[in-house]
Amino acid sequence: MSESPAGRGPARPADADAAAYADTYADAAAYADTYADAPGPDTPRIPTPWLALMAGPLSFGIAGPALVLDDIARDLSTTTGTVTWGVTAFGWGIAVGTPLMTGLLRHRGARAALGACGALVLLGALLVLTVPVLPAVITGCALQALGTAGLTSIAMSLTDSARSMGFVTASLAVVGSTAPLAGSLVNDALTWQATLALPALSLIGLLVVIGRVSTRPASTAAFDGLGAALLTAVVTALVLVPHHPPVAGLLSVLTIAALVRHLRRRPQGFVPAVVVRSPVFLISSALAFLLAAVNFGLVFAVPDALADHTAWTSGEIGVAMVWPLLLGGALSWVVVALSAKVGRQPVVIALVALGVAGVVLASVSVVAVLLLVAQALVSIAAASGQGVFAVHSTQAVPDEERPAAIGLFNLCYLLGAAFGPAVVSLLQAL
Repeated sequence: MSESPAGRGPARPADADAAAYADTYADAAAYADTYADAPGPDTPRIPTPWLALMAGPLSFGIAGPALVLDDIARDLSTTTGTVTWGVTAFGWGIAVGTPLMTGLLRHRGARAALGACGALVLLGALLVLTVPVLPAVITGCALQALGTAGLTSIAMSLTDSARSMGFVTASLAVVGSTAPLAGSLVNDALTWQATLALPALSLIGLLVVIGRVSTRPASTAAFDGLGAALLTAVVTALVLVPHHPPVAGLLSVLTIAALVRHLRRRPQGFVPAVVVRSPVFLISSALAFLLAAVNFGLVFAVPDALADHTAWTSGEIGVAMVWPLLLGGALSWVVVALSAKVGRQPVVIALVALGVAGVVLASVSVVAVLLLVAQALVSIAAASGQGVFAVHSTQAVPDEERPAAIGLFNLCYLLGAAFGPAVVSLLQAL
């Protein structure tokens, strides 16, 4: 969990958004089960640590800036609230980059996709390192997000076993839980610009992996540029809804309508109609969205409650929030693996019950231990739910549409992560 520096109290909503996203990719089984039956790449096996190094640094961009926002604002002669647009830009880049880079991988092959993602990360890092003005910083964060979202998706697709997948996604969870502290240390030792450039560490893994992947695309169909542009517009509008509800809400309705109209004209385009028309996919994605919103909403609410009902400093609150989030990511792999043995329905019921129990416990308790337990319950539910519902959603569509399905499903999960803290902020303001 993020917090304000220098012991100035609990995290702001935007800071909470940053830390909230850190848990987004914490589930191994979602992708392990998705690709378990798929043939491996026609290239030599890539050592898993390199894949993890290529994927893990994404979490630095998500949560690394959380404790240095005040320093950035001071150096740029602006407010902390304005600087948090960099956090919003990174969240936008991940949400947009997940389906876009999945499409690039599908239509251009892994090597071309890796090259494009690496170029985006490098350009973004150079901007934040060399141009210390707010527009360049925001642009650099967005470019790094687009690139690292693609590198993460590609790394997951290159794993050849559940164990390998677990190692890759565990790296994201570990980096995400420690990123605020690491970002603060880098800021103290170097500069806040170096903190914002930490996602570029993924380029080390990229240099090793890119020479070992296939150049053959999975699909020979023509790329649906209009569909990709419309999906980008929809995601952009939805991401802005918590910040500018009236305008962004109207734009969301208009862009969704345009996308639906396009789907009727091109049902096999960038957003396959067979995926979004599947009831199983829609229900699974909706449940994942709700659990993500609950989990990441508590990531904002629990620290506020701890600050109100304990004498803990912001640093102590931040350290205390690490274990429930990390526990959720670690246990999710086990939960999803067990779901194949005990059946879907009991697991789904159990996950929803955990989410509800966590919300109720957080709502009625003022005891620190119980508040942290509440966070752990919803973290387990959300991270495990991402895996369970990802399996459901991808099994409900044709095999050739699985990459598109997993990209769209994760987009729903990410939107839940963005909306959760905003909803909590509105409830607290009432």
